[in-house]
Amino acid sequence: MRMRKKKNSDARIARCAEYLIKDASLVTASDVYAPFPDEMRGARVYLELGCGKGGFICDMAKSHPENVYYAVERVDSVILFALEKRKAQMESSPELPDNVRFMIGNAADVCEWFPSGSLSGIYLNFSDPWPKKGYYKRRMTYRDFLARYAQVLADGGELRVKTDNVTLFDFTLAELGESPFTVAWQTRDLHGSEYADGNIMTEYERRFAADGVKINALCAVKERK
Repeated sequence: MRMRKKKNSDARIARCAEYLIKDASLVTASDVYAPFPDEMRGARVYLELGCGKGGFICDMAKSHPENVYYAVERVDSVILFALEKRKAQMESSPELPDNVRFMIGNAADVCEWFPSGSLSGIYLNFSDPWPKKGYYKRRMTYRDFLARYAQVLADGGELRVKTDNVTLFDFTLAELGESPFTVAWQTRDLHGSEYADGNIMTEYERRFAADGVKINALCAVKERK
């Protein structure tokens, strides 16, 4: 179901324009640090694909001020909330570094946005499982997407996946087996595992946790050449 355009969304997005990159290929393709203050140059660069309302990436940026973060969402009426969340966070805590930028776009274009080997990590949190027969190539862990992620990740860079969907998780493990990635760890119950320490939850994840839903998670590392 298509999400309705939010009232005054264009004006609301404009009020948060300092955190939004309108044409990523023009801004980041040659210099991944260009959108950030000079003091962030040289920091590790991370990307969340499908950031939703921005809770995860805003909390990551606050918890790890030494890094810079990009967050991508294809639906402008959704990224609006992420932009407003970040603006409110910065206004309430002006001591935080200016280390997050948002983009409206499709994950298939990731190689057009970032130089090869420029990212230290990519986060895929609760991506659409595309359960219908014949739609598997749309899954964000399909091998064609994994090849794109491998291109923009540095050697040793990490791909982190969280999902409540067991079918998608099994599919992801199978696809990773035919990719330039090695699975460093995996769990079928993130919140009950040794990997829960330091885990930052998304909005979806908080709801699942409250309902006792187990979260599948993994970390895959791009193999060094």
